[in-house]
Amino acid sequence: MGAQWKAKHREAAANAKGRIFGKLSKEISIAARAGTDPDTNARLRLVIEQAKKASMTRETLERAIKKGAGIGGEAVNYTLVKYEGFAPHQVPVIVECLTDNVNRTVSQIRVLFRKGTLGAEGSVSWDFNHVGMIEATPANGDADPEMAAIEAGAQDFEAGEEEGSTLFVTDITDLDAVCKALPEQHFTVVAAKIGYMPKNPVSGLSDEQMAEVEAFLEAIDENDDVQNVYVGLAG
Repeated sequence: MGAQWKAKHREAAANAKGRIFGKLSKEISIAARAGTDPDTNARLRLVIEQAKKASMTRETLERAIKKGAGIGGEAVNYTLVKYEGFAPHQVPVIVECLTDNVNRTVSQIRVLFRKGTLGAEGSVSWDFNHVGMIEATPANGDADPEMAAIEAGAQDFEAGEEEGSTLFVTDITDLDAVCKALPEQHFTVVAAKIGYMPKNPVSGLSDEQMAEVEAFLEAIDENDDVQNVYVGLAG
């Protein structure tokens, strides 16, 4: 029984890693449209750092860059599409997809939203702030999140997803500058992106209701075309 559980666990871990690499490859290809030199392409530089931290191979990384830049006949054209709506119990959700087939994606998203409500553009995004988000970890004991946020030019900060990490919130146009400034404040940047943060997250759901919301979100996140999922949920 234990061996079987471990096998399932390894398969789940491999699948999760495969999805992460798939998402990062798309991000790299999109960023590479603006140039293949990370020194002059801030967006590409940031996503390459994420890919390296995720242990993406150099071959996979370079292939994604070539696809985005159209080098060597490997061009691929991804379209960014955004869907808005509600998970069960009126929890607002924004779903960003990168796809090479918009018709396929919208069909799949409609199916995934059957247990929620798929809304029109703007139906929930008004209740989110469009911001830069930087997850960083302290490089040493001198790292002070509040002082780092002030000195680096971040708008705000809060506890990050990983234990011990901090999420620095920035204006969209300041994302790259804050990323460059944080190491001087004894923080190591783990990931950075432009995304959405809820203004009025839903709270007070029961354990059963929360389980329904989480099952809904997991099903969406597992879709190959889904790149990011932003949720107006407290806690």
